[in-house]
Amino acid sequence: MLIIFLGVLSQWIAWRLRLPAIVLMSIAGLLIGPIFAVISPEESFGDLFRPLVSLAVAIILFEGSLNLNFKEIRGFSKPVWRIVTFGALLAWMGGTLAAHYVAGLSWAVSFVIGGLFIVTGPTVIMPLLRQAKLKSRPAALLKWEGIIVDPFGALLALFAFQFVLFAEGDVTAAAFGLFFLASIFATVIGAGAGFGMGWMFERGQIPEFLKSPMVFGVVLLTFVISDIVMHETGLLAVTAMGMVMANMNITSINDMRHFKETMSILLISSVFLMLTASLSMEVLFEIFNWSIISFVLVMLFIVRPLSIWLSTIGTELSWQEKALVGWIAPRGIVALTVSGYFASVLLDAGFDDAELLTALTFALVFSTVVAHGFSITWVGRKLGLASAEDPGIIIIGASRFTTAMAKALYDMEKNVLLVDDSWGRLQKARQIGIKTYVGNILSEHTEYEVDLTPYEKMIVASETDSFNALVVNNFVPEMGRINLYQTALHEGDPADFHSSLSGRILFTEDWNIHVLDEKEEQGYAIRSTKLTERFTFEEFNKKWSANTIPLFIETAQGNIEFFTSDKVLEPKQGDTIISFTGPERDSDRIQERLETKRIKKDSQTKE
Repeated sequence: MLIIFLGVLSQWIAWRLRLPAIVLMSIAGLLIGPIFAVISPEESFGDLFRPLVSLAVAIILFEGSLNLNFKEIRGFSKPVWRIVTFGALLAWMGGTLAAHYVAGLSWAVSFVIGGLFIVTGPTVIMPLLRQAKLKSRPAALLKWEGIIVDPFGALLALFAFQFVLFAEGDVTAAAFGLFFLASIFATVIGAGAGFGMGWMFERGQIPEFLKSPMVFGVVLLTFVISDIVMHETGLLAVTAMGMVMANMNITSINDMRHFKETMSILLISSVFLMLTASLSMEVLFEIFNWSIISFVLVMLFIVRPLSIWLSTIGTELSWQEKALVGWIAPRGIVALTVSGYFASVLLDAGFDDAELLTALTFALVFSTVVAHGFSITWVGRKLGLASAEDPGIIIIGASRFTTAMAKALYDMEKNVLLVDDSWGRLQKARQIGIKTYVGNILSEHTEYEVDLTPYEKMIVASETDSFNALVVNNFVPEMGRINLYQTALHEGDPADFHSSLSGRILFTEDWNIHVLDEKEEQGYAIRSTKLTERFTFEEFNKKWSANTIPLFIETAQGNIEFFTSDKVLEPKQGDTIISFTGPERDSDRIQERLETKRIKKDSQTKE
């Protein structure tokens, strides 16, 4: 209970304070484990501890590989494959040299640990990408590297261990060759399981309510069968399974991905706490060994950047992208779990210096998590690879009213994007200079063409209520229902649409998009009114209530808050109200000019 609660609490605090969640989870684990000795997961779970962690890692890795659609890297697949092949090999060699010459480990142990330390993995990369809001290409590079290299790192360490035993004469060539056969077997069984599940899904062989549980069971089965054949090959199997399913264009893949993402967040939180809480004070004290600190610094500032820069020579990556990817390489759960296994087998094989592996691994994991967790957003912005703009607003459906509202936001220097499937309806917005996109927001093509990372809020205002509801429900997992707005319903009885099927209704339930367009045609215009000490919101309502509808406010801090049917805003002094107002009467115009002159005079008097 404590592990799950603290894990989720760490995620929530990180979201509220905009801090790296993985760092808070590590700190929470250290506090309840070695520092205050509240719990010891390894003792509490006993023999189940390692299997539970391994199964959790399998699910996390599968969930990550479900996002590996080859269409995502269309146009820059060359640097991806360079990084996960040649780059991984360079990192292996560099890590081996650093472990031997800097950390003082034997060649045998260094060879094994060098292979393991090429991993980054979805357990740490995904939370950081969620936090940093990088542009699509560097984010895709880090995601693909993390998920693909994760099983490869474990396999390279296993290969290195088998090679060491073969060189020592402890195993035969046949046993060494078994490693390659087991790796091929894991790939085949994983790909076969993924294809089989996809085939059954598309032909309706599995009902909707059983799809996620069935995949959950098959992932665990695939992982365990592969791991029984040879230890650590299960990670390769579940990665292959996820990649196959991600590229089969399964219609229900998104629903399944959302379920797996929820499971993944729970498991990442819990497992990271379990692993850090299981450390001993002796291991923590060993971390402050000068040789271990030097090893971490070499891995951070020499091995990683060098492997990325050399492996991406001749690719289309900019120097900024190379610099970012060369810096960001946090190690996570896979490194911690697999290093524990190799520490024990190496000690059993007579390599006494392997006892340093746990301290060495945790030092690298914690250092990279902290360094990269706190720096990824800052470095991304400095290199121009993160969204430096304020969180933007995307508007679905171009009409007279939405174009006018987009212009108001554009004039306020807000990041706004207007999307419609008609080139003609977007013409006026393009002439003004507003960012536009021609296409259906729900199409797969749009998903890869439009980077939605900079946009925090979405307004859905097409002429079709059912389409609006479909768009809202499609984007709930990514943006949250609280940030999804739609214009009032106008087709049939509003009771036909349950609140769970729609976004927050904008402005008022009486003014749908057709009414708003008609008002705009009649001469209604968008007006900006700043509230002062004397001209309060109450005064605003008295003056404009007859022919005005408030749209949104820009707070004194520059934030945008929309008026909705379910929430009453209370604008304060310094806020600016953006309203949709009918044609002015002469008396109103004169009164407003007098008010403007008075405010200007008061301001000059105060100065």
